[in-house]
This record gives sequence, C-alpha cells and structure tokens, in this order.
Amino acid sequence: MGRVTGSLTVVQRKTGPVYFIMARDRDGRQIKKRVGPVDEWPRRLAEDALRDFLTDLGRVPDRGDPSVTIKYAVTAWLRYVEHDKGREPSTVRDYRNTMNRQIVGRYKDRPLSEITVEDLEQLRAELLDTLSRRTAQKTLVLLHGLYRFAVRKNWIAKNLVAEVEPIAVKRRTEFAVLSPAEVEAVARKAADELTRVAILVAAFTGLRLSELRGLRWRDVDFQNRLIHVRRKHFGAKDAPEGRPKSGIARSVPLIDLAARALDELSRRDDFTAAGDRVFADAFGLPLYDNALRDGLYAALDAAGIDRDRGTGKLFVFHDLRHTFGTLAVRAWPLSDVQAYMGHADISTTMLYVHHQSRARAAEELGAVVDAELSEAGSLPARYPDTMTADGNNA
Repeated sequence: MGRVTGSLTVVQRKTGPVYFIMARDRDGRQIKKRVGPVDEWPRRLAEDALRDFLTDLGRVPDRGDPSVTIKYAVTAWLRYVEHDKGREPSTVRDYRNTMNRQIVGRYKDRPLSEITVEDLEQLRAELLDTLSRRTAQKTLVLLHGLYRFAVRKNWIAKNLVAEVEPIAVKRRTEFAVLSPAEVEAVARKAADELTRVAILVAAFTGLRLSELRGLRWRDVDFQNRLIHVRRKHFGAKDAPEGRPKSGIARSVPLIDLAARALDELSRRDDFTAAGDRVFADAFGLPLYDNALRDGLYAALDAAGIDRDRGTGKLFVFHDLRHTFGTLAVRAWPLSDVQAYMGHADISTTMLYVHHQSRARAAEELGAVVDAELSEAGSLPARYPDTMTADGNNA
C-alpha cells in the first residue's frame, strides 16, 4: 500500500475557473473532487479543503489492512531497523531472536489488525509468567516499536501496545563484585592462560566480554598504559565486528597488574602481530563467549569462592565489569569513570556512587558542624578513638 498524495488545481469551465482536488489514494487509484469556483473560494480555504480531504482519504479503517500478518510486519520492521535505522548486526540479531520466539511464534500468520488490546494484555501476563521481568519488558518495548512502524505504514489505525500497562524494571543498585584479592585468587585458579588474563583484564579495565573478544594487540598501548576500545565481537566467530556499545571508541587506563598479564600473553608462540586478536583460539578466531564464562565459573569454584555474593544474584562474567566500576569510583571523578566505562548516560555511572569512600566527606561535614557549634559556645561531642566497627567501645 502506498502513500496518499494530492494537489489543488484550477480547471477552466464555461462559468469560469473552478478549484479541483486531484488525488491518489493508498491503492494508487486517482480521485478527482470539485471544490468550488475560484471567485467564491479564497485560495487559503481551498487549500484547507485539500488538506482535510487528503486526511480523510488517508485514514485507515478501524479494522486496518487484513493482508498484513504478524510475520510479515515483523520481517518488514526488522529490515527497517537494520537498514533505515542503521542498528548494529548484533542488535538486529537480538531483536529478531526475541520477536521470533515471543511474537511470531505465538501469532504466526494472524493479521496484525486482528490483534486486540485483550490479546496484548494476555501476552503481557504470559511474558511475566514465563520470562524474566527484564526480558518481558524488552519484548513489549520492541512490540511497541513494531506497532509504531505499522501505524506509519498505514497497516493499522493506532498503536494498541500504548494502551497496555508498561512493564517496569527496577535498576539494580547492588552488584555482585569481587575484591582485588579475590580477583587475583580466581585468576590463579584459571585452567589456562587466556582465561587467567581475561579475568584480570575484565576486572581491572572494565571491558565488556564482547570488547575482550574484539581486542587486538594494536589496541594495547603498553608505553602509555592504555587499552583502546575500538570494536566489539558479538555472537558467532564469523560474525562481523561492530563498534563498542556506546558507538564511540574510548581508552581505559591499564594498571600494572593487568599490563603484566597481557605482556606475558604477548610472548606466546602464535597470534602476536599487531592485527591479531588478544583472546584468540587455536585458529586466531575470537574465543566463544561460553568458553570464557565457563572458565571463570570453574576458577571461582577452584578458588573456593561462592558465586552467591549476597546481592540476590549469582556472580557472572559481566560482574567483573561491575568490579571495575566499584573500584574506579574510589579513584577517579564520576565523569572520568563514565568515559572509561563507555556509559552513554552519567546516570548509569551513578549506580556505583555508593561504593565511594565517605570518610573524607564525613570529616569535611564534621568540621563545618564543629565550627558552627564552637561559635554557639557548645563543645561538639566526639566519637572515642577506640570505637569499634560495631559501635561499641573497645
């Protein structure tokens, strides 16, 4: 189905010039409609009539276009996301997997225009029953985007997903993290050198797993103590590389502990040229995600470290990045941490704020309070130097 088009034209009649609307509907049919004599219709009113006519002509029937199925709409929307919106291949692949499993698999060749609000309410309930809250939320968000696209294509009259209650997901403010000593202990128990170095680099530079897989030796700047994060590798080994998640390359400080591990790895027999992958398999291809994940979990077990960190979730590979974040906020301003971690929004970095030391802040505020009390002639109460961690005197 096409787009409604039309224009205002003047036709000479025996009685004088007359305004006519020449239009083409969504099916391509030509339509001619008389407006009125030019001497009786000011140009502005004739243009208003044209605009109203085209609006009515383009209005989609309440039932929408029954020829557009869910499967067809999803395919067309994914093509739009990939080519018009320019989303990363890994993002499109993720969208496709989600929509095929949760939407196409459910409705298949059912016309999009036949899906009711009641159907969508039932879908929401089933998603919450069968999936994690975050995955259920993502599915509804993607479906909302599909419906907006379908409205623009005139396949349906309105976006019914907007009438369904959104699924809210609370952002986690507590992370499962390791202490530096625990990171070293786990790395020592890694079954191979690649896993050992990956654990140290992830924990002390904050690189995502996909960024570790995309890392090349030319990205490791030993002289300036930096790692340049220029690309990521997500999915199958032969999948194309993409830009980092934020879409912008960044540089991360390389501390001595991680630098020594990388230096040792750079002395291996193969794949040490500038363009070679740092974390490569026996054929120089990026390691599988699960190889690094499984290697980490085996090392945690071997080190006797429980993956249950008391935060309501088990420690996973991505928590090595959180480990870096909780350490970084103690060393640098938040704006620097945001840049090092590649956060698009400072609010994401703010999630690590409560891991910052408050000792200096407490001393500074205490000095202000003491000064005010001194001016008022009161002696401020002081905690005894022998106060223990549980608040009792030693």
